[in-house]
Amino acid sequence: MRARRLWAWPLAPVYAAALAVRDWLRRVGVLQVRRLQWPVVSVGSISAGGAGKTPVVIALAQLMQGHGWSVDVLSRGYGRSGSGVERVDPEVADAAARFGDEPVVIALRTGVPVWVGAKRFAAGMAAEGSAASGGEADSFASLRNDKQNALRNDKQRRVHLLDDGFQHRGLARTVDIVLLTEADLEEALLPAGNRREPLEALRRADVVVLREQEREHVEARVRGLMRADAVVWSVRRELRFTDLAGAGNAGARSLAFCAIARPEDFWAMLAEAGCEMVERVAFDDHHAYSMADVIRMVAMAKECGATGFVTTEKDAVKLAEAKHGAMLERLRSVGPVCVVGLEASFVGEADVLRELEERCR
Repeated sequence: MRARRLWAWPLAPVYAAALAVRDWLRRVGVLQVRRLQWPVVSVGSISAGGAGKTPVVIALAQLMQGHGWSVDVLSRGYGRSGSGVERVDPEVADAAARFGDEPVVIALRTGVPVWVGAKRFAAGMAAEGSAASGGEADSFASLRNDKQNALRNDKQRRVHLLDDGFQHRGLARTVDIVLLTEADLEEALLPAGNRREPLEALRRADVVVLREQEREHVEARVRGLMRADAVVWSVRRELRFTDLAGAGNAGARSLAFCAIARPEDFWAMLAEAGCEMVERVAFDDHHAYSMADVIRMVAMAKECGATGFVTTEKDAVKLAEAKHGAMLERLRSVGPVCVVGLEASFVGEADVLRELEERCR
């Protein structure tokens, strides 16, 4: 079992006990579970980041939308500066800071409505009210009026995708999808490791999604942790390279940087794609960049002879914001800033769609 923080080993049993108490409170009905009108498909994981949830949410939204579903995404908007429930507008100034970097990426990549709010039920109510009224609802009171009739007469298949929802159990879901990696199987519980729940929590999952290259040697163990009626899907992941300035790629020698939960996965995928990294810089997940960060990376790039930079899509939406224009220009003084997007697609899309249609009737 992998412990990232050895000093926290004594605290892991305390964390596990707190999880057990919360489960008991749910079973006896002390913790309320609320239900939206439309089906809710939750995409989550048992680890604290790095499982690849955002690309899978994007893949699901594109797949379902392409087959006639009306889709929206409900997200917490981790680290956002905004408050309350808001619909993501990726075109406003400082969108990533206001709504969160991942919701902005989802909105840009899919074009579907993305709603952010700490209370996902409230976000879902806003989404349903917006659809019922033909526009964005001004208040929860207004969306309740005549909402039932509007929904009853609407024959289009509608669905909420709940981003990072496995632990958000105050909102009822129709389908619980859990991403699981080989690394998750060996992680210790928080705070010693990065696993948010014991492996036994997989019995709550309706679907477990494995990476295509890992499925063969982990599936037997994973199925032993699942319910008999749950299914396994495979996801294929590929990198997509673009340049933030449209001026080319980062050249043969790049300084790679990111602020994601598992930077080692990013480095490995870049190496596999043939990207020569002369330096790597990892910040904390969802890190807000400052000019001091940029100055340090520019100095490192010049020292190691880098010809440009390469970073993730999640980092790029922050660097591309208006207030960060000076930071981006400073990076470009070394060379192009190449952005790497992670594309996810399902192996056997027809089976995925059939399963979703059966469960979301």
